[in-house]
Amino acid sequence: MLLIGIAGITLTNRECEQLASPLVSGVVLFTRNFQSRVQVSELIAEIRKLRPDDGFIVGVDQEGGVVQRFRDGFTRLPALAKLGALHDRDPAQARARAEEHAWIMASELRAVDVDISFAPVVDLARGNRIIGSRAFHAHPEVVAELADAYVRGMHMAGMAVTLKHFPGHGSVLEDTHVEKAVDARDLEAIRRSDLVPFTECIRLGVEAVMMAHVIYPAVDTKPAGQSGVWIEDVLRTGLGFEGLVFSDDISMAGAGEGGDVGKRLQAHVAAGCDLILACQPAAVEEALATARGLPACAPERVATMRGEATAVWSSLMDNPQRDVFIARLAELEVSGDSA
Repeated sequence: MLLIGIAGITLTNRECEQLASPLVSGVVLFTRNFQSRVQVSELIAEIRKLRPDDGFIVGVDQEGGVVQRFRDGFTRLPALAKLGALHDRDPAQARARAEEHAWIMASELRAVDVDISFAPVVDLARGNRIIGSRAFHAHPEVVAELADAYVRGMHMAGMAVTLKHFPGHGSVLEDTHVEKAVDARDLEAIRRSDLVPFTECIRLGVEAVMMAHVIYPAVDTKPAGQSGVWIEDVLRTGLGFEGLVFSDDISMAGAGEGGDVGKRLQAHVAAGCDLILACQPAAVEEALATARGLPACAPERVATMRGEATAVWSSLMDNPQRDVFIARLAELEVSGDSA
């Protein structure tokens, strides 16, 4: 049920106990957990020893640009907005670079035994202060086109896809990490814009969707991740999505009024979220205590997010195709254009 965060670059005894709990379906790693590629590989191996035989996933945000948790020893990935800017000049080249970006990101993570990056961002680049350059483009059709290519690249590298943040975080100003966000548009307006890339990528058979903490009062008064209207009616029934639904981090301000982690967790589960992120170590104890009385996500469903077998790092380094892709991404990174 829970994907939890840990505090540092090694595990404490209490974190070992938390990770061993059957209520915990995975761990989310951050920059605070990363010192080097060797260190993070050893940390992941220690975590795996605690859960060797069941559906347990290791995740990270490795989008590129400002959100890349693992840097030293990994390819510097340009922000997705660079791909959108390239699309304005050369759509075919942009699609190719998107696929290569995804393959590099996913193959490097798989080589250190990370199952998933929560990617790609398919929010629209329409001024949100936390999304910003993390989004491909302002136009939904362009986002859908580039996201299609990104999904292919991730799948080629053996990584499951997580679209975020449903039903679209890009068209409001607020940062839900620190404040409440409200989008006043009605469902039809959202369907014509923000939902376009989600709809297209779901047709490709993506494995997971992460919910936004945004409130859309014309549709429901609850944040999307706590809304059965958005999860069951729009996402599952309307769009035919059968994969896993992640919450965003329930430690974030946009997850609900006040700081009651337990109530936030209950609301997300009741709405239909399969896996709940409690990324701040201070929130984990309360989340675990609440989760004991709630239905868990079946391990076989969680296992659909496990990474496929892939090359070890040494053989990845010897792959000439990777060198070509990295050179192309480096050219994109130094480009002065943005979406």
